Amino acid sequence: MIERRTLRRNLRELPPAAWLLFAGTFINRFGSFVMTFLILYLTRRGFSAQQAGAAVSFYGVGGVVASIIGGELTDRIGRTRTITFSMFASAIVMIALSQVNLLPAILVLTALAGLTSEAYRPASSALLADLVPAGQRVTAFAALRFVLNAAFALGAATAGLLAQHSFFLLFVADAATSVVFGLLALVAIHDVHAGRPTTEDQGPGGYRSVITDRVFLMFLIAMLLVAFVYLQSYTTFSLQVRALGFSAAVYGGLIALNGLLIVLLELPLTSWTQHRAPRPVIAAGFLLVGIGFSVVAVAHFLPLLILAVLIWTIGEMLNSPMAGAYVADRAPAHLRGRYQGAWGLTWGVALILGPVVGTSLFAWNASGFWLICGFLAAMGAVLVLLSGRLREASARRGS
Repeated sequence: MIERRTLRRNLRELPPAAWLLFAGTFINRFGSFVMTFLILYLTRRGFSAQQAGAAVSFYGVGGVVASIIGGELTDRIGRTRTITFSMFASAIVMIALSQVNLLPAILVLTALAGLTSEAYRPASSALLADLVPAGQRVTAFAALRFVLNAAFALGAATAGLLAQHSFFLLFVADAATSVVFGLLALVAIHDVHAGRPTTEDQGPGGYRSVITDRVFLMFLIAMLLVAFVYLQSYTTFSLQVRALGFSAAVYGGLIALNGLLIVLLELPLTSWTQHRAPRPVIAAGFLLVGIGFSVVAVAHFLPLLILAVLIWTIGEMLNSPMAGAYVADRAPAHLRGRYQGAWGLTWGVALILGPVVGTSLFAWNASGFWLICGFLAAMGAVLVLLSGRLREASARRGS
């Protein structure tokens, strides 16, 4: 009861503008229909599976670029303006994508879809950091993850129903929900940093400050390692489950278990984690992710696969909200967009490298691959802890 009351109090203390941001994020994420069904849409139009897969890869490349550009725009023109621009541009691209028939045009537009649809993310995270005091950011970022997971689950089910009637409806609904979020950001959410450039903003290359922050750079390397490992749950883990003789439905159930646990437990868990030092909690989360994926190496029976998912999900719930808050706390206010963009970039790079490198290593040595994943995540945990030592050493030299 104490934990439940604490969570309710933490959520009630979040400012109204944060709840408006959550509402807009839910609407946009709920309506992210097109990418969920893009491969099915293209194959039904006569394109090969390889061509459809290439379109998804182009979307991923656009998403990587979006992290950089979105972070830059966030700090230069403001958080809400970046969200509005991203959402309106995304709506235009989605409608255009529904009208083209040639593969080159589809590839160009899917890359633009990745760029425009994902450019809002650094702005959204920076805006949340602006709106919420430091002591409440772990809860705020956990709430944001809850919204994203719940909206995606509900949206995927709704998209399936719409697709039975018309794939064009998916594009229209996707565009419409983007416009709603863009209007909400433009009209209802006050951006305290809009139109107030600082001297640092006008300096030579804002990302230079991010790159020269050695403590944060070490954190990004750690995050890249763990993101590579975690994203195997959507690629090589499915191959492992099928290789053990289980059906696709079993794999889907295991992934659904991960999402269900996050929706049910991550927010309550923040009542415990938000008052603790971030780096040890993040490192513990990284280590549990590594242990969970290492268990897959010996998980020849379904109960052990379930155990593996449970372990890495606990690790994810520990590190993800805390990492979001850590990035927000680490960044100067005028560089929050770029810091968030750099953090998002690690996930984009992992999304590109993960399937290619992961499947190659899995084909080389299936059991050994999961132990490699455990080692990489453990290295990530060590780097996070070492970044704390580096910060202390820098502070001592500065004094």
